[in-house]
Amino acid sequence: MAALRPGSKALRPLVGRSFSGGVGRLARERRAERRDAAVSRFCPPRHSCHDWIGPPDKYSNLRPVHFHAPEDESPLEQRLRELRQETQEWNQQFWANQNLTFRKEKEEFIYSRLQAKGLGLRTESGQRATLDAEEMADFYKEFLSKNFQKHMCYNRDWYKRNFAITFLMGKVALERMWRRLRQRHKTTS
Repeated sequence: MAALRPGSKALRPLVGRSFSGGVGRLARERRAERRDAAVSRFCPPRHSCHDWIGPPDKYSNLRPVHFHAPEDESPLEQRLRELRQETQEWNQQFWANQNLTFRKEKEEFIYSRLQAKGLGLRTESGQRATLDAEEMADFYKEFLSKNFQKHMCYNRDWYKRNFAITFLMGKVALERMWRRLRQRHKTTS
């Protein structure tokens, strides 16, 4: 905290930046930072040899994974990585669409219920009007019932994909084990 006391050198660049280029420049910088935070352009370092998990996606609320592709990747390892990437993209797309549909239908439900009560979208104090928990429970039940088949298909496909990934992971583990055993056998011969 001592570094941020008035008059300290650490505080000068922050204060100086806010006054040096005028208010417009700082506002533009802040808008750019907010825009970048909304659409993640996360990219792991090139020299990394591990998978990286990024910040949550704005629409799907899922964290994207950047898969590492080793230079000496076998065709089986490549197939596994591509299946994992495809599954992640499929999952991201499903939840982005599902969340968009949910928000849209929720807004329509709230609007229709408020309109039926003769109320507007805003209260007299200017705050957004809301419904009580019991009324929202009706929406949640209706939404889940309406999308039951879609969720069942999603779960079935999700399990199929995960079993395929798990099976390929087992094959890759066996392939790596055989590769190590062959290398040991060559070095001892």
